[in-house]
Amino acid sequence: MIELRQKFALSALLKAAQLSRSTFYYQAKVQQAGDKHAGMKDRIQAIFTRHQGRYGYRRITAELRHSGAVINHKTVQRLMRTLGLKSLVRPKKYRSYRGGCHVDVPNVLNRQFQADRPNQRWVTDVTEFNVRGEKLYLSPVMDLYNGEIVAYEMQARPHFPLVGNMLGKALAKLTNLDAPLLHSDQGWQYQMPAYRRQLASHGLTQSMSRKGNCLDNAAMESFFGTLKSEFFYLNHFESIDALQAGIRTYIHYYNHERIKLKLKGLSPVRYRTQAWQA
Repeated sequence: MIELRQKFALSALLKAAQLSRSTFYYQAKVQQAGDKHAGMKDRIQAIFTRHQGRYGYRRITAELRHSGAVINHKTVQRLMRTLGLKSLVRPKKYRSYRGGCHVDVPNVLNRQFQADRPNQRWVTDVTEFNVRGEKLYLSPVMDLYNGEIVAYEMQARPHFPLVGNMLGKALAKLTNLDAPLLHSDQGWQYQMPAYRRQLASHGLTQSMSRKGNCLDNAAMESFFGTLKSEFFYLNHFESIDALQAGIRTYIHYYNHERIKLKLKGLSPVRYRTQAWQA
């Protein structure tokens, strides 16, 4: 309407638009003042794009605050709605193999999914991916201190080396003073004598979930849900090799860049590093 004033009388324009004179002058003033949130919108868009749509308003708020911005999460939520930004993460679905238990291993962890220091409590499990009829299995181990993926192994078949190699990588990162508890479900791999010997020779305590109780290993199940909803379900893969490369990239991102609100808005690696420096 402001542009049309050069050709038509304001009274005629207001009558045609059924707009009051006071409303017209208010909207004109707002337009001249510009968008006071323009800079913040750019920052929100940049964070959303950098994390490939995985961040919702809570994580974006935390990252903005870490960079020095003073902003309320409701404001971020409103600006994201204005920009049409919404987290692309799908609802999480969990699935893991449960085998019969033939060894007597108690549930020592007992759903204590916190730790006071690194390498105190670890959890592990195996998950499956399917790409064009081909399967890929991932076996990671997670530190409950900060949710960091300590080590992992990927193979095309769920044979024992999938778990054995993962365990070897994880054990190589321990010092002589570290002897974490390592919790798993009752999968057959974790009942193998070779696996149990590796734990015993390094002084680790073995713990197993109760039969058919996925909540006993909820922390590891949660990671698999996050991995699949933030990465696997949002992408298309032409081959198993492409999927493997993507998982490596995502796990590095998860450890080093992806912030966790319960870690004071820090990534797992940054949280561990700051704890050691304190």
